[in-house]
Amino acid sequence: MSFGLTFDKLLIIGIIAVLLLGPERLPYYASQLARLVRSLRDMANGAKDRMRDEMGPDFDDIDWKKLDPRQYDPRRIIREALVDDAVPEVKVRPPVEGAYAQRQRKLKEAEAAPFDAEST
Repeated sequence: MSFGLTFDKLLIIGIIAVLLLGPERLPYYASQLARLVRSLRDMANGAKDRMRDEMGPDFDDIDWKKLDPRQYDPRRIIREALVDDAVPEVKVRPPVEGAYAQRQRKLKEAEAAPFDAEST
């Protein structure tokens, strides 16, 4: 993970740090930063070792790139779902005219008024 930091950006950050901290305090803060980075790396390695211990030998067989959330593109997932030929064709019934729609249409002269069996 580079967080988008290039050499140029790191150089500018270093120059600003020298100007703000001064040459007297810069070695102390550089050592503190190195200690922080070391402790974060040790914590990450400890978490990885603990997970390896808890999962057992299956830990090495897991494809971690497959579980990366950045790989999920909703457009690709939908496209693959639509192209999938294994999905059976669904037959759609024509819509049933409800009581409200029946009331809205005009009755023909010999037609009886609609009756809604579901009404109370």
